[in-house]
Amino acid sequence: MELRLYRNNLCYAGLTVHTSSSGPIGGLDTLHLVIDDGFHQAFGEVRINCAYLNGYEPEYLLERVRWGMRAFDWEAPTDELRASVQASGLPAPVRMLFDIALWDLHAKRVGLPLAHLLSGETHELSYPTNQTLFLSTDAAFDDQVANYVSRGFRDLKLRVGQDIEDDCARHARIRAVYGADVKLAADANGAWALADAQLRLAALAPFDLAYVEQPIAPGDWDALTRLAMSAPMPLMLDESLATPADLNALIARCDTASGKLQGHLKLIKLGGLTPALAAVRQLQAAKIPFMIGQMNESAVATSAALHLAVAVRPLHAELYGADGLLDDPAEGLTYSGGRVAVRHAPGLGVDFRAPSAPICLGE
Repeated sequence: MELRLYRNNLCYAGLTVHTSSSGPIGGLDTLHLVIDDGFHQAFGEVRINCAYLNGYEPEYLLERVRWGMRAFDWEAPTDELRASVQASGLPAPVRMLFDIALWDLHAKRVGLPLAHLLSGETHELSYPTNQTLFLSTDAAFDDQVANYVSRGFRDLKLRVGQDIEDDCARHARIRAVYGADVKLAADANGAWALADAQLRLAALAPFDLAYVEQPIAPGDWDALTRLAMSAPMPLMLDESLATPADLNALIARCDTASGKLQGHLKLIKLGGLTPALAAVRQLQAAKIPFMIGQMNESAVATSAALHLAVAVRPLHAELYGADGLLDDPAEGLTYSGGRVAVRHAPGLGVDFRAPSAPICLGE
């Protein structure tokens, strides 16, 4: 068994990732893992410049990945390895990297697309996705809206949180031009103060939003519940859902919030497909609507999230991450007509071509 690790900075064509929590991001500092068993090559991915999400600095995550590549028995069966990875205490982004690659290897060995392995059923390997509109100048924002709509993407999520008047004006412009044909949502990334949140939700109500994501910072579950009870639209929790305890807290409040709290599940927060699939089952059992989403990532991680969405059929999906990357080392995804699709092939359905020399584990 041979393991190879690659690190590259990936950038978008004419787009800067910019939210109220992240600030402007110049590129995606990305690790790709290749597991080669002599018959199959399996791929994993994680983005490591996400300290604004999880507090982990890139070099720390890289060191933990190196440790795991030396520590685990990579000749063991994939299900045993996945269990060892999840029990290791490694940070969630590191577990995500290993977990995706192990699922890809398993699916390739049994000759099934990953979504079919996860669900036990045959599905079309595509799913509707939103596109996100980052903080930018008004001219760049309006051009991006027109670009997405012209390509068939009519599910748009606006990053908000700096100036509510500007936020409302942008929603109003979209509604004025495209009417009710476009589905809109907003994401504050926890930037609003609790004292302001109720008024800001009311200000956005005329634009018929599908949800508002993470209006206030995570941590105060009672405040989130009270806010949801009075909100004119559902509240989608993202940063609030990072651990099993967070999932239990959401489930415990679902009745009180009368279905107004929903869950945004991401592999990078939970530690990969294995815990994300378990989280889906919990939310389904509690009848809590959920989204399968991602960070801005390349085609390997995006494909993993897509296969999960195809397998579990979420109410919402946020799978735009690889759209428009200039230098993605993986290929196999396509974006058109409001959907993202992947090739029908065993595993993730993407090919990876190393753009650089692998990292030496002894460095």
